Amino acid sequence: MTALSRISLSALCIGLLAAPLAAQQPSSTARPDIWPAVKAMPQRDPAVERRIDALMKAMSLEDKVGQLIQVDIGSIEPADVRTAKIGSVLNGGNSGPYGDEYASPAKWLRLADEFYDASMTRADQGPKIPIIWGTDSVHGNNNIVGATLFPHNIGLGAARDRDLIREIGRVTALETAAAGLDWTFAPTLAVVQDDRWGRTYESYSEEPQVAADYAGAMIEGVQGKVGTKEFVAPNHLIATTKHFLGDGGTGGRDQGDTRVSEEVLRDVHLGGYPAAIEAGTQSVMASFSSWNGEKMSGNKSLLTGVLKERMGFDGFVVGDWNSHGQVKGCSNEDCPQAINAGLDMFMYSGPGWKQLYANTLREAKDGTIPMARLDDAVRRILRVKLRAGTFDRGRPSTRPYAGKFDVIGSADHRAVARRAVRESLVLLKNEGVLPLKPNANILVAGEAADSISQQAGGWSITWQGIDLPNSAFPNAQSIWKGIEETVKAGGGTASYAPDGRFTTKPDAAIVVFGEKPYAEFKGDIPNLEYSPGDKRDLEMLRRFQAAGVPVVAVFLSGRPLWVNAELNASDAFVAAFLPGSEGGGVADLLFAGADGKPRHDFRGRLSFSWPKRPDQYVLNRRDPGYDPLFPFGYGLSYAQPGKVGRLDEARPAGMAEATPGTFYGRGQTPPGWAIEAEGVRQSGVDRRAQEDSRRLTWEGAGQVAFAAPRPFDLSRESNGEISLVIEYRVDAKPSGTVTAGLLSGDKAAEVPVTKLLAAAKPGEWTRLAIPLQCFAARGADMRQVAAPLVLRSTGALDLAVSDVRLDYVSMPMNQCGDQ
Repeated sequence: MTALSRISLSALCIGLLAAPLAAQQPSSTARPDIWPAVKAMPQRDPAVERRIDALMKAMSLEDKVGQLIQVDIGSIEPADVRTAKIGSVLNGGNSGPYGDEYASPAKWLRLADEFYDASMTRADQGPKIPIIWGTDSVHGNNNIVGATLFPHNIGLGAARDRDLIREIGRVTALETAAAGLDWTFAPTLAVVQDDRWGRTYESYSEEPQVAADYAGAMIEGVQGKVGTKEFVAPNHLIATTKHFLGDGGTGGRDQGDTRVSEEVLRDVHLGGYPAAIEAGTQSVMASFSSWNGEKMSGNKSLLTGVLKERMGFDGFVVGDWNSHGQVKGCSNEDCPQAINAGLDMFMYSGPGWKQLYANTLREAKDGTIPMARLDDAVRRILRVKLRAGTFDRGRPSTRPYAGKFDVIGSADHRAVARRAVRESLVLLKNEGVLPLKPNANILVAGEAADSISQQAGGWSITWQGIDLPNSAFPNAQSIWKGIEETVKAGGGTASYAPDGRFTTKPDAAIVVFGEKPYAEFKGDIPNLEYSPGDKRDLEMLRRFQAAGVPVVAVFLSGRPLWVNAELNASDAFVAAFLPGSEGGGVADLLFAGADGKPRHDFRGRLSFSWPKRPDQYVLNRRDPGYDPLFPFGYGLSYAQPGKVGRLDEARPAGMAEATPGTFYGRGQTPPGWAIEAEGVRQSGVDRRAQEDSRRLTWEGAGQVAFAAPRPFDLSRESNGEISLVIEYRVDAKPSGTVTAGLLSGDKAAEVPVTKLLAAAKPGEWTRLAIPLQCFAARGADMRQVAAPLVLRSTGALDLAVSDVRLDYVSMPMNQCGDQ
């Protein structure tokens, strides 16, 4: 049965897919007694507990339920908080104040005041409980234009410097507090075991000890040291330790399932949590992922039994972005199971937060959520708000550091970030070319060299951090500009050629290249080959090598990747990871001073093992058969040089090559997929290569489906603000009505695209992006997608399609076709 035939047939006629009997599942119930006991800090203050008692006596049931709900600012207005006393708001990766991703710090502060004022407005004489605003300040206050951006955690892990980590936490807190915000969703303590995961760069290391060494220092930097006047002082924030637990063990798949024994979960993935709790972390974020088949947001044995009871954590547990909706039996708008398991605060995004509030209130009234559990959750939230001084400091704009926007991207803070860059870079190879002489003729090549967006990576201004101009980072310096500044000061000449072409042979070339920015889901890959199918960077390196030009490769990446060929084509190779806003820190290490001696030496050591083959995505010291190209802890320096021989460039046969989320590209569908057409002629057409696209010609009514061999699940992508992207060319405009649909079961959820196609300039390739949420809102079951794209026209149409894929596109999630 074809995907197209399912659209018109009754659901009763759809064949059922037979499922094999499930193998016996390993336990997903933890035994708290085998987990470490922790001395949780700070110790409870009787005065704070008395204030909580008084508040709770005055709170209505409606007030209490409101504290359990956090809503994305893209889904709620301050006026809503005047009537529904929501306990918290957050800005998601794409949610800027007033819908502006490039909002000034003053706008952030103004909206913070508006939400605060709304929470403190009571017409019923009820208790005034200030709202708190959470944000992802994961490598600096990275949502705000002009903020200092530090290297992502993978680079900081290579630095092995606790004092640096503490200082980065302090600076991040101050720059976030200046905008009036209360709380950061950091640090991430994932111990990543499979480097295919798109969040690998958010992990300090594959080794749990590195996370354990860093956790307390980062918490102290963000919150201030427990027992001192700095603890959650106005220049600090509430910190979040995330994602509890096992998020680094999901087989390289975002929101996946960590299938390990309880002992491995404890000994590997617990990592830095005990140290964070002892340092006083005030919130913990439950993971999207599962452990042995059970979603963490619904795992009572871990959230309550291990975290709260065994380890004594007395702050609150917040969910991840609608993560509660993935708990068995739950939806985004209804999930008492998560609260009963130990979640204290829902993190919600979408139009239905009032439904979530109403359902939770109903369940609190009828006992589905026991009153003792509700009161415990509320008490924990109030405890953190009181410890953080939110009841006593007034409006965000009146707090001691709020509005001091000159600290955002200040020279002192940028100096800390530049130091972090110097300490995080790892020298993998140096065959005598480094350090470079500053008075030489230096050519800098590669588009990445002058892209602050690419060197900063994901979670930089926007969620995925892609396609941002340098003007979006006004206080930053690209790697190219840092090199130019250094060479000019040293009396040399520096030129920049993105394509690496030159007329006068340079003394040396610095080629900056690497992964384009990404965040979760978008960053998941099938293997560790760098840039499969596009070897222009390698060709550039080889051109320099053939011309006899010494080549220094600066590689930007969020994880170790298979770059044997690129290493062979380079005289020196630097793993720069994602250095953030201070590109000048790269030049600090590449160039000698006027005396010919290195100005700074490399001190970075790999926090992740580096693969010798692209299929070594699980490559950790404790694994059987450990055989890396460069082991954990490797790193050359000027003081301790080393040699790298000729490396094997052969690609293993039969290795998975498909790009995740690509349904049609390079003239092909994934294995088992088909382009099914009714009333539509198909033929090959050229775009980038011979017959790499399909020409679809309607002479009357007809439809085309890009059909999967079996239904598949896109619920996580729909939740994660991912779009269906179609690259197309209109050769003859539509004479009828055209829709783009997604087929699930026998139902095609469709959006209109007639106006878009009619407005397209014939013969020119362009792009259409439809948020997956649009299909979900039209009734598609995103867990059972049979065809991610069905094009239907009632009349003649001539259309060529080159790419059909899932991607992140910065756009309003309610933009559903024909805008």
